[in-house]
Amino acid sequence: MKPAIQDLLSRRILVIDGAMGTMIQQERPDEDAYRGDRFKDYPHSLKGNNDLLVLTQPNMIAKIHRAFLDAGADIIETNTFNANRYSMADYHMENLVREINLEATRIAKAEADAFTLANPDKPRYVAGAIGPTNRTASLSPDVNNPGYRAVNFDDLRSAYREQTEALMDAGCDLLLVETVFDTLNCKAALFAINELKEERNSDIPVMVSGTITDASGRTLSGQTAEAFWVSVSHANLLSIGLNCALGAEEMRAYIEALSRNAWIYTTLYPNAGLPNEFGEYDDSPESMAKVMGSFCEAGFVNVVGGCCGTTPDHIRAIANAAAKYSPRAIPQLSAVS
Repeated sequence: MKPAIQDLLSRRILVIDGAMGTMIQQERPDEDAYRGDRFKDYPHSLKGNNDLLVLTQPNMIAKIHRAFLDAGADIIETNTFNANRYSMADYHMENLVREINLEATRIAKAEADAFTLANPDKPRYVAGAIGPTNRTASLSPDVNNPGYRAVNFDDLRSAYREQTEALMDAGCDLLLVETVFDTLNCKAALFAINELKEERNSDIPVMVSGTITDASGRTLSGQTAEAFWVSVSHANLLSIGLNCALGAEEMRAYIEALSRNAWIYTTLYPNAGLPNEFGEYDDSPESMAKVMGSFCEAGFVNVVGGCCGTTPDHIRAIANAAAKYSPRAIPQLSAVS
């Protein structure tokens, strides 16, 4: 039996894993690898459907999980960022949503449990990764029709429920609604999650991580970090935080604002710098760990890790830096009269 993750969060800064997509790219799977034997004759191209690899290349995904666990990650994410009906529709594979989420969780749990068994003093946890989908409920995809929406709240709620049911059925330790660019999408996910928690009498912890898209300091749907927190603060969350889009140094003002305003744990897992002209990420493990260490020293964070471009080397360096500092103390905020 592992302790509740809240027990660990009160004692030390925890580490979440790095970029699954980056590590998959390093493996250089081709179309045949994505297809495997099962989808050898599938009538549509499958290259790029990284979540499908839990069915066609499970050993590759397990190897990546092991690499991040070996680097010191306390939390690993399931390979399910796009395992929802809208994202899977790009590959005509909506019917595989449940199976992919179940298998992704099985693979991650097997690796996490093996590391926990080998060292019970450092238990490992599996977070069911719930991405933003490729739709937005707040913005129109048609510049000539600003009132148009490609999806509505109820449809998103249904899609998130389908994914969440599978993640919970498979036994995830946590749920992570991540890379939130549209708070209305996030609210649909949280509605579905809390609906399921109530039906199942479940207390599974829920983490939320938004993404500040550029130097404006706002999400794509227009909210500042503080406004984003206020919008989801009702949802009985374990943590609130930021990931993706920016490098660590560019995140400073935004994680500081969340740290100051949130009465729950905070998380930060940025990209390995900003993408260069080739779309690659150049921030070294040492440089990124130095910046992340400064956030730990300043008391901004409870969970740290990496997003796009981050490898096990980045996570190892960040874990070593974080180990030197105490976790952020949750502020005691005065009620507004």
